[in-house]
Amino acid sequence: MNRKLLNIELGRVSPEEYRQLPDSGLVVVLDNIRSAHNVGSAFRSSDSFKVDKVCLCGICAVPPSAEIHKSALGAESSVAWEHYDDTMDAVARLKAEGYVLVSVEQTVGSVSLDTFVPDPSVRYALIFGNEVSGVSQEVVDASDIAIEIPQYGTKHSLNVSVSIGIILWAFHRK
Repeated sequence: MNRKLLNIELGRVSPEEYRQLPDSGLVVVLDNIRSAHNVGSAFRSSDSFKVDKVCLCGICAVPPSAEIHKSALGAESSVAWEHYDDTMDAVARLKAEGYVLVSVEQTVGSVSLDTFVPDPSVRYALIFGNEVSGVSQEVVDASDIAIEIPQYGTKHSLNVSVSIGIILWAFHRK
């Protein structure tokens, strides 16, 4: 029988130990995410996959926030974050720091996630867009590449928090 592990058996690091771990080379950029619960989920997934930083842009809620904490479960304390009034300011800074900018968006020239292979020597800034309008066109235009998640049903999109988890898993395993 497979017994579920207790939290104490998982060997998780503390928020302080997390911040001392080597950088992963991944940054998550949230372009005007309106739901604080989605922001919290982004923190939780970012913590799980050792993202170096979350950039909260535009209308994104910022910690401390009870709504963020409800879905982040404290990950907002372990993952570094910065707020930018305009997503383009974050994009310009990350580009200047040498990140490859990846818009997670359906575009004319987007690359399917199932065929994209991340280069382990490259630092990536993964940009996720608003729940209704997606990544802004200005940000897509400034990006180095657009990646889309293959979908086979009748809907054309996934919840942004789900997309973040899928993309981070794909970058982690490749």
